[in-house]
Amino acid sequence: MNVSDVEIIIEPWKKLIIHEIIEYNFDDWATQIAFSSKTAGGVIPTINWVNGIVFQSFNFPDTNSVIDEKMKGVLHWSSVMFAVKEKFEKQIIKDNATINLVDVSVNQIFQELAEKLKAHSKYQKKH
Repeated sequence: MNVSDVEIIIEPWKKLIIHEIIEYNFDDWATQIAFSSKTAGGVIPTINWVNGIVFQSFNFPDTNSVIDEKMKGVLHWSSVMFAVKEKFEKQIIKDNATINLVDVSVNQIFQELAEKLKAHSKYQKKH
């Protein structure tokens, strides 16, 4: 087989289904993350930031049914924890613990997710 005979297809995800969203006040969540970091032996946690939202997502394990859904272009997340944080910072020091933020705003799905989460937020300033 010649390399030029290989067909390359880019097929974006068609749907993201989130089964539970949990919103925190950012300072409260950062305190909780810092405490968890200390009890886990000082591991530096990393959370995603996009367009004024910080979040962590949790996937279902790859069972046969989950893989079948993924092959159809459908992602299922068991939950998303999030908070409003307008300003991006690479690191936050909270209660003597470091929390890293990663700017994932280049990802179109995460941009759309941030807009949905803002719409659900009880802390987001409504314009």
